[in-house]
Amino acid sequence: MFTSLLIANRGEIACRIIRTARRMGIRTIAVYSVADQNAMHVREADEAVLIGPAVAAKSYLDVDAIMGAARETGAEAIHPGYGFLSENQELAASCKRDGIIFVGPSSQSMRLMGLKDEAKRIMEAAGVPVTPGYHGEDQRLATLAKEADKIGYPVLIKAVAGGGGRGMRRADSAEQFAEALESARREAKSAFGDDRVLVEKFILNPRHIEVQIFGDRRGRIAHFYERDCSVQRRHQKVIEEAPAPGMNAKVRTAICAAAVEAARAVAYENAGTVEFIVDGSGPLRADGFWFMEMNTRLQVEHPVSEAVTGYDLVELQLKIAAGGSVPEQDKIYLRGHAIEARLYAEDPANNYMPSTGEMRHFNLPDDDNVRVDTGYQQGDLVSEHYDPMLAKIIAAAPTRALAIAKLGKALAGVESWPVRTNAGYLCRALAVPAFRAGEVDTGFVQTYSAALAHSAALDTDAAVLAWKAAVSALIMQMNDAAATGNSPWGSTDGWRLNRDVVIKRVFSAAGHTLGVHLTPLGGQDWQLRCETVEFTANKVRADGDAVCFEIDGIAHRARNLSAPGGVISFDNGDAWWMGQHNPEAAAAEMGASLVISAPMPGKVLSVKAKAGAAAKKGVPLVVLEAMKMEHALSAQQDAIIAKVLVKPGDQVSEGDELIVFEAPDAD
Repeated sequence: MFTSLLIANRGEIACRIIRTARRMGIRTIAVYSVADQNAMHVREADEAVLIGPAVAAKSYLDVDAIMGAARETGAEAIHPGYGFLSENQELAASCKRDGIIFVGPSSQSMRLMGLKDEAKRIMEAAGVPVTPGYHGEDQRLATLAKEADKIGYPVLIKAVAGGGGRGMRRADSAEQFAEALESARREAKSAFGDDRVLVEKFILNPRHIEVQIFGDRRGRIAHFYERDCSVQRRHQKVIEEAPAPGMNAKVRTAICAAAVEAARAVAYENAGTVEFIVDGSGPLRADGFWFMEMNTRLQVEHPVSEAVTGYDLVELQLKIAAGGSVPEQDKIYLRGHAIEARLYAEDPANNYMPSTGEMRHFNLPDDDNVRVDTGYQQGDLVSEHYDPMLAKIIAAAPTRALAIAKLGKALAGVESWPVRTNAGYLCRALAVPAFRAGEVDTGFVQTYSAALAHSAALDTDAAVLAWKAAVSALIMQMNDAAATGNSPWGSTDGWRLNRDVVIKRVFSAAGHTLGVHLTPLGGQDWQLRCETVEFTANKVRADGDAVCFEIDGIAHRARNLSAPGGVISFDNGDAWWMGQHNPEAAAAEMGASLVISAPMPGKVLSVKAKAGAAAKKGVPLVVLEAMKMEHALSAQQDAIIAKVLVKPGDQVSEGDELIVFEAPDAD
């Protein structure tokens, strides 16, 4: 076994690998960009080397810089992690040339599987079922559109290179094809430097099921069973689990055997994942799955496979890279159920816009019942230059229902500010009855978008804001009551003998003045009303500085954190700010809606706005590229465009004004 390992990655990926390597007695070497000089993976490694500026292309994606760091530190092996250079043939070849062990497959296997069109041809020859589609070299619009017509709509346009859902677009008709193709090509070119695409049939009600495989240099291939990764947004996985819901022995045998044959076809070594698109329109069938692609690396979601098989897959990677063997297939058992949720630095309430900056408050679950893989701690900086994933939270249990319950409780306790996260969104996803029943496909997020955004009863932004104000007021009231020992004589809530108590608290948020009325109903129940929103909170009780209650049978554990001018409220993974009422601040906040500002640094890709034109609420006016993704920015209300301050190609900083609207006429 080698004694030193350089990890050519960052964040939770690097921290995850460091953890296993340290347990194995291997010296760990981190690399970092200028933006990551104080990052968690740098602090945790035995040694760290600066490799370049913040831009990934000049640091984490620079093969020469990585190899230079390896030579400088005497690293005997390089682990590329997942993402960045993990499927880069040049890095694998450079390691071989310099006598450094590459923890991954050969550059030959990467080349064969790295291009989706070539991979599909190899799979067809190996007898692995492949999705019908066009994988040809002719990339002209007319040719691709003609092939799409032959395949039959809907079709999926996919970048030939790369993965992670980038460069992928669905077209439901011939009229949509050209625009979808242009968008896919543009994103593929930006992400992978290659704008070639393939077109394949879009399977209705598709499920995304993948199989974890390992190979060694002796030619042995083994699988570690399947994972279901169907819950996706923008083709990015959100929740993954193992085993796949509804899987039966016959289909499991067939799909795992196909994955092993796929790996054998390219003499595969080390960790890999064979991904299949599966017909989810009914019960799973042995003839109802098709090869999609092979990722020649370990996957983000590998912890669920570790949980149900008992193997540390990073340890296995390192041992195989050092000449070890894959376990015998009959020694790999499947036990229980595991689910993983990806915690992203994004704001679901603001069209999932990435959220960057200093993590001034950041609490993750500290519970032996769940596993947390993260690359961040409170005080760390979330940079706009990299992927927005903050952590993976994994729960395992004997049954799927128990795993869901564990994960939901863990996510409900996530607190982050001012960096927003999708923790509340994930809590709601786990609570959807269809998810609990295992009825998932890749359209799950779109189908249940209203339930994932917030309670279905809160059908407007104003209703959601009023609901949040009511919860903040309830927490504040219970905290005040606890501070005075729950005595009416020490209370400042307006209590009067022989009269109903109605407590009023006033907040200012999003340009609105919000008056909340709280009425105790006796026992542990409270009636809460704000604007047109009215509901009952049941079983209300204090739990330390938190308040526990139920609304419509859903348990909440919420608490307030004091902040300048107001409070930050945390409730079941959500976070929001409520200000003490200030008329001048409210007016200033209202004025902010007359401007579209850059939410983060990025590059302007397109502008669909003209001065003097009318803008409709929610219709994209500017497309910005940041954190490796495209983000459409829209008006918050119907308005007339006064000024357009940017053009395609401009680089903008966070807070820069992009579009200015005319102020509405006073009534």
